[in-house]
Amino acid sequence: MNLSNLSKILAKEPKYRYAQVNKAVWQDFIGSWDEVSNLPKALRETLALECPLEITAQIFKGKGHAGALKALITLEDERAIETVLIRQKEHRNTVCVSSQIGCPLNCAFCATGQFGFERNLTAEEIVEQVVFWERYLKKETSKNPNAVVEKVDNIVFMGMGEPFLNYAEFIKAVKFLNNPETLNIGARRLSVSTSGVVEGIKRLSGEKLQVNLAISLHAANDNLRRDLMPIAKKYALRELLRAVDNYIEKTGRRVMFEYLMIKNINDTDKDAADLAALMNKPLYMVNLIPYNPTGQFKASSPERIEKFKAVLEKNGVPATVRLSFGGDILAACGQLRGKKKK
Repeated sequence: MNLSNLSKILAKEPKYRYAQVNKAVWQDFIGSWDEVSNLPKALRETLALECPLEITAQIFKGKGHAGALKALITLEDERAIETVLIRQKEHRNTVCVSSQIGCPLNCAFCATGQFGFERNLTAEEIVEQVVFWERYLKKETSKNPNAVVEKVDNIVFMGMGEPFLNYAEFIKAVKFLNNPETLNIGARRLSVSTSGVVEGIKRLSGEKLQVNLAISLHAANDNLRRDLMPIAKKYALRELLRAVDNYIEKTGRRVMFEYLMIKNINDTDKDAADLAALMNKPLYMVNLIPYNPTGQFKASSPERIEKFKAVLEKNGVPATVRLSFGGDILAACGQLRGKKKK
């Protein structure tokens, strides 16, 4: 998919053509210009030649939870990125998008970091991931004339890469997705997860967008966090939480702290008590994430996770346990792409 020549082509057309094309691409989610019957044939042929809509991708369906699908999208430069669709009850659809090809942060538990960093994604390449799943949902629901037409409800920037290390393109994509003239997805339905890039948190707090913020924490002390996440050598917990508090003060919005549950690494009762002491602040909440093994670590048992959660709640810290989707489709960031490389 490449629409870089679109403005140039439409500059020669009546102004109302912009609205027709916008609706066709970003709301009707066409896969071919031939579908846009209200455009002249000659224009459709030009657009097909100079603004291809095709998205090359492989979809992987798991054997377990039917609601999780993963796609490996091949970009124009032949590099591949991952994106996940999570289909839940009541026709709720969440798309997880990548913001970089690979990742420079090399977190010990993450498959993406094992393959290094290649480049940032453009805003167009980020949006393309959402468009791919919108087309998929359109096609799937069209098979049943009585089915509810499903669309993407929520978008999470939690795929490959660190969004705040690609801030300009990330925020451009957010504004495009939120634009009523394009995909019109409400800002409160957009969430971004950062490993703790303080400058990015500060920049987001100044945006006039009610985007949800999540912090990848995974440890309640600096020593363990540095072992798991090298970025913690640059941003200590005190500095990170100061930036979060400033974000809350400016926006009044709750912040989610993500905590991977890794067996015998960060899941003891002491870890839970330390985390509770750190998180006992207004508008802080913790999301405990069952670990999807990628190599050297093992996942905490469901029983251990529940006991850990109970410690947090006993100390007044709101906590949830994320539903586990897609273990059998290698849904952890970077797993699928890594397998293809191997």
